[in-house]
Amino acid sequence: MPAEEIESVSLPVGWKSYISPEGRKYYVNTSTKETTWERPSTSTTSPKASGSHQHSGKISHCELTFLCFISPQINCVTFPVSMSAPEQQLLKPSEWSYCDYFWADKRDPQGATVSGFEVLLQKQLKGKQMQKEMAEFIRERIKIEEEYAKNLSKLSMFPMAAQEEGTLGEAWAQLKKSLADEAEVHLKFSSKLQCEVEKPLLTFRGDNFKKDMKKYDHHIADLRKQLVSRYAAVEKARKALADRQKDLEVKTQQLEIKLSNKTEEDIKKARRKSTQAGDDLMRCVDLYNQGQSKWFEEMVTTSLELERLEVERVETIQQLLRQYTTLRHETDMFNQSTMEPVDQLLQSVDPAKDRELWVKEHKTGDLRPVDMDI
Repeated sequence: MPAEEIESVSLPVGWKSYISPEGRKYYVNTSTKETTWERPSTSTTSPKASGSHQHSGKISHCELTFLCFISPQINCVTFPVSMSAPEQQLLKPSEWSYCDYFWADKRDPQGATVSGFEVLLQKQLKGKQMQKEMAEFIRERIKIEEEYAKNLSKLSMFPMAAQEEGTLGEAWAQLKKSLADEAEVHLKFSSKLQCEVEKPLLTFRGDNFKKDMKKYDHHIADLRKQLVSRYAAVEKARKALADRQKDLEVKTQQLEIKLSNKTEEDIKKARRKSTQAGDDLMRCVDLYNQGQSKWFEEMVTTSLELERLEVERVETIQQLLRQYTTLRHETDMFNQSTMEPVDQLLQSVDPAKDRELWVKEHKTGDLRPVDMDI
């Protein structure tokens, strides 16, 4: 399979060099489709002018077929031969980038084939679902805060122990009031949660996000379908070449052993058809390579965009969850402040003073009984 082009600038006009899957360099004339193992000289123009079509270095159609199919094709995508090809370098080494690890297809638990790009898309859609569930979780937290605040406010108005007197009565009244203050703190907390955490979670990447993902999906899927179609054309052309080669071989053998009255003209005709079939195969392979190159480029570009979107999602949610913890710490601080007046009054509770105040208000007389005189 022709691999990446190299040294094309220093070659004669119309020639390009490729690396075969086993690592051997070969050359192709883009105009005439002549293929040879030997590097063409600057005087090489065409097969007829240079006579290179008879050169021992010319690649035969059998070798051409071998070149096209020595690399494994998996689901119509061509991969290098693991044992013979030089080890590929990662596009973004040490980054665990999406563009390096999702080229092959895989099987899902139901046995269906899933492309690497579909795996990346599923990650994006799953992230959107996780974001939605986080927003629902915060909504439940808000409901709890609102219900808690409502119950605290209600409890603060209960007339229980309202007749307690003295310094203890003042502390008790302040404790009940602190419940109302605490209820207000939790109401504010729930309101801030809604505005600063829940709402941003819901609005981050709105309805257009799934539409954008579908566009990516359709674009890459269309390129993959085109690749499948071109691979089928290569297969068809390869089979046609094999048939033409077999027909030429049979006619040649029959002529040599004089089992047929086929003339050399018939042989030349068969040879021309075989050559044409080889040219057709080269053209199909070239179209296939162009299609795979386009698919490769779009896969890299799109996977890097999905990677950027995932980083953005994680960092955004991280920021929102940090805001949650900040609000939670503030709530604790405000709750603590509601207890400070209670603490102060509790420190001022004085049983002796309470007794004095109560006695002054409720005394019935300070004359004590004495013995009876007769």
